[in-house]
Amino acid sequence: MRGRGGLRHSLTLRLGLIYVALFLTSTVALFGAAYWIGVYQPLLEAAAGVSDEAAELVAIDRGGGRDALVRALLEREKTGPKRPFHALIAPDGKTVTANLPSWPETPVGGWTTLEADVYQAGQEQDYEALVVERRLSDGARLIVGRDVESIDDRDELYTIGSVWLILFAALLAIGGSVAMSRAVGRRIDAVTRTARRVMAGNLTERIPLRGTGDDFDELSATLNLMLGRIEEAVESVRRVSDNVAHELRTPLARLHADLDELRAAGSEDERQRLAEQAAAEAGRLQAIFDALLRIARIESGRHLTGMRRIDLTTLLADAAELYTPDAEAHGQRIESRVAPGLELDADPNLLFQAISNLLDNAVKYGGPGAVIAVTARRTERGIEIAISDSGPGIADAWRDRVTERFFRGPDTAGLPGTGLGLALVSAIVGLHKWHLDIEDARPGTRVRIGC
Repeated sequence: MRGRGGLRHSLTLRLGLIYVALFLTSTVALFGAAYWIGVYQPLLEAAAGVSDEAAELVAIDRGGGRDALVRALLEREKTGPKRPFHALIAPDGKTVTANLPSWPETPVGGWTTLEADVYQAGQEQDYEALVVERRLSDGARLIVGRDVESIDDRDELYTIGSVWLILFAALLAIGGSVAMSRAVGRRIDAVTRTARRVMAGNLTERIPLRGTGDDFDELSATLNLMLGRIEEAVESVRRVSDNVAHELRTPLARLHADLDELRAAGSEDERQRLAEQAAAEAGRLQAIFDALLRIARIESGRHLTGMRRIDLTTLLADAAELYTPDAEAHGQRIESRVAPGLELDADPNLLFQAISNLLDNAVKYGGPGAVIAVTARRTERGIEIAISDSGPGIADAWRDRVTERFFRGPDTAGLPGTGLGLALVSAIVGLHKWHLDIEDARPGTRVRIGC
């Protein structure tokens, strides 16, 4: 499902065309280097050799005269390995001696190449002469050259071959870019279609995997995990919303009933009792809202933490001492096995709140005669804090959900509480980037915090 513009706006196609341009540029550069090494450099070397020969012949003309130069040119025709060419033109334009079939009417500057084909026994032999020209003292023209047909053949081969090869490479690269763009586009379209269906409200949609293990499969798997987390988060929000409505409905109904009865109460004692009940329900509502607000602020990162180095040993001792009377009132015992001298970086108020919530749960759900253990020790990964009890424990089916807001297992529904204690503990642990594990202590429950 392409958006407006189709391939014209395709990033993969544009990247493919950039690759084509870079590929062709590098190909041309390679052919240029090969041409320089295989054609132009040999021509320069041949020109240097011919120039040396021309200098020697000019010296012969200057020292021995014109006849000596002619003899030297005729003797030079017998030398090799490349066929020699020459033309000696008198000042009046008449040819003195020459084996070149033709030459330019105007003087040759530097060096140039001329066709020097020779006909022998009715057969044409192809030659390409690289020539230089020297002006003699009397104005005569001396043109000297050597055959460079093999270099010329190489030049023609390089030129024609490079043109066809570059053209073929360009067509192949462009076709490959379009094919790659379409292939990548289909994978992107699959992601886009899934995203649009999720945006439309179908949170169960997932991006199909091809099983190739390539980058797109890895990306799709990661996005599927993200979609799964989003689905879980949305479902959690839905459950929280339902639980908030349920948890608030009961105290609000009670508060409303108490206020109605308060208006109709006939005695001062009755009004006082109903007012106290209404205040208790209002306090319960306030506690719920305060806990929700605190969890939300912690999870969103808006809580102003007071991180500092704290004495963990003392903090745990204070928390255990605070809950000892409550535990004894339930016929329970708190045992503290905390290593001395433990220190860590934490918000002391939040950490004390988390430990207090865990101890409150242990006292509340541990049952009569339970032994509550508070332990802390240093491990290879840091410090581990554990709060455990010997009560009935948490059923396996509910252990993964006890940190959700307002969640309460069926066996604890009749006990006091709001279902926000472990949710707050989880938020505090997450803020500190620690680990929270809830385990079966056999009997009872063990909550471990890895710091």
